[in-house]
Amino acid sequence: MSGVSLTPRSIAVFVFLALVWGSTWLVIKDQISAVPSAWSVVWRFTLAATVMAGFALLRGERLRLTQREQAVAIAMGIFQFSLNFQLIYRSEHYLTSGLVAVVFALMIVPNAVLARLVLGAALTRRFLAGSAIALAGIALLMLHEYRIAPPGSGVTTGVLLVTGAILSVSVGNLLQATQTARGVPVVSLMAWGMIWGVFASAAYAILSVGMPVLDPRPAYLAGIAYLGIVGSALTFPLYSQLIREWGPGPAAYNGVAVPVVAMILSTLFEGYQWSVLAGAGAVLAMAGLLVALSGRK
Repeated sequence: MSGVSLTPRSIAVFVFLALVWGSTWLVIKDQISAVPSAWSVVWRFTLAATVMAGFALLRGERLRLTQREQAVAIAMGIFQFSLNFQLIYRSEHYLTSGLVAVVFALMIVPNAVLARLVLGAALTRRFLAGSAIALAGIALLMLHEYRIAPPGSGVTTGVLLVTGAILSVSVGNLLQATQTARGVPVVSLMAWGMIWGVFASAAYAILSVGMPVLDPRPAYLAGIAYLGIVGSALTFPLYSQLIREWGPGPAAYNGVAVPVVAMILSTLFEGYQWSVLAGAGAVLAMAGLLVALSGRK
């Protein structure tokens, strides 16, 4: 990462983000054990939106949006903070948290493709080659899962859910790149996006599973606090600062570090079963992401 200012603080932020975001996938596993996943998403982002709005007020950022800006926030809420997380939480009923994290790291592919189609951004040969390598690695991981999974385990369903989440969050990321979104303070835009995401998720939860459900266990409530405050409200401003210090390309390498942490935690706490096939798939996926990110403008 030549030309990047690797200060002790920025390195500490990078490591912190990788550890937090790598661990959130495992915390989600407990969140869906006793409460319908639809409602767990609602509780997480109710807390996150409250903290983000409070943070915007403390920073003196405007929370009043124009009609056009609010429309972008609503769309972001639906795609990035509702549909994306509803699909992710649901996928963890079928796949280990580490595997979900690895597959989700491929988000950079549709991100780049949509940016090319809508914004005219360039795609380098290195990016395309790295993406192909990463996809081959994911294919090997999926093959490993199929081989060890009992009949009717839902591996295909899990993969389809993660794929839907990737496409959904890519739309949300694209919305953030619009001129309208760029004119709104980041924290204010995220706060409004989360608020609208909560409304969308609550409507879906009521229609799909019924009235609100909340697990009073301390472990569940601590998980909500961790995901809402640390995993959402705290980390986003830190990542934004890292982008300003390092640039979007180098900062995006966090997308490679996160699934490594997630796979280690999945092995320790979920008993993920490694094999030569799975190991080769994980190495290929991470290597491909490194190549792709090094070729990303």
